[in-house]
Amino acid sequence: MAHKQQLRNLHRKMVLNMTSRKQENVLTRALERVCISLEEEFEGIQLQHEPQWFLCDVVKRLRNIFPEEEFVYMSKRSSMRPDGGILSIVSKEGIPYPILISEKKNQGTNDIRLLEGKKEQAKGNAIERLGKNVIGFRTTMLDEGIFPFVCFGDGCDFAEGSSILDRVVTIAEFGELNKEHLHKTGADGAFDRGTFYFRAAEWTEDEMYERLYSIAQKSVFYFFSKYDKDNFI
Repeated sequence: MAHKQQLRNLHRKMVLNMTSRKQENVLTRALERVCISLEEEFEGIQLQHEPQWFLCDVVKRLRNIFPEEEFVYMSKRSSMRPDGGILSIVSKEGIPYPILISEKKNQGTNDIRLLEGKKEQAKGNAIERLGKNVIGFRTTMLDEGIFPFVCFGDGCDFAEGSSILDRVVTIAEFGELNKEHLHKTGADGAFDRGTFYFRAAEWTEDEMYERLYSIAQKSVFYFFSKYDKDNFI
């Protein structure tokens, strides 16, 4: 019962985190369903949801992992705030291991403008803002064999054949879009692409839940295998 209460508290915290930042309710609901499914499949698992990672904490972690390298940050207030936050499993020692980092982007109003008889506008820069977060999270997880990052993008700017999609492909290290990329690939894990689902049509809650859960579930199995399941449950 105590664990179920903890899960309910986690759900409320997620809603407050994302609603206060005016994020898509559909992503919130999909993430809540992911938490419920994880709790049902992995009984006794402890989940943690964070709305952001501060760069000072990221740099501290990197310095511990790579003591021979130099890492800097400019302000203690700077952070990475993905739209869906960071969902982690927590070990018995209290160490969080990220299993799902999620974003939701919508870009493009030219379809509506054309229907209204207006001229097209220049395409937005939501993807450039996305790239910053991807670089930060990708670097933070260099010591792991997975990169549980997923972004859902919809809007007319992401219609098939749009040049904006090449910006997404570049962020994805030229990996295929609309395909799950969780585990690192290439020689010595050179490519940690992340997962990018982009199209013109809006993503539904069920579609997002299915894809989010696939990544979170596999990430849990990865950490169970690497660090021993008994360290978590």
